[in-house]
Amino acid sequence: MKPKFKTTQDWERAKILMQPSLIRVVDNIRKNLDESNWKGTYEDIQEPLPGHQLRLTCGEKVLTFNLWDLCFQACFINYPPPSHSQSEGEIEVDIDVRLFDEEGEVDWNRLDDKVKQLIDAIFTDLS
Repeated sequence: MKPKFKTTQDWERAKILMQPSLIRVVDNIRKNLDESNWKGTYEDIQEPLPGHQLRLTCGEKVLTFNLWDLCFQACFINYPPPSHSQSEGEIEVDIDVRLFDEEGEVDWNRLDDKVKQLIDAIFTDLS
């Protein structure tokens, strides 16, 4: 789903969070794949937003996750949980302000922890 921002400040905060979130999502996926029977590949996609999806395979089972959806799940507090298929449409989102410190800078530890919990939960559900 495409996020819709309530304010310009929310849009600015999202721009600050998205790149570090993506880096942490990909790194945590790699770590989980290293300890899993699942194999992961990335594929380019164009809809609903240009980006990549993760294709997980284990035997005959195949699941896909949109990487932006995973980042949105980490950055926003009301974004729907990640699913195994691409989502379409638009949803109004709220930035998870806990990911910023008192000075308005990214709280790297909180972002790391939130992304790790998100990706770990996905791989736990695969078991």
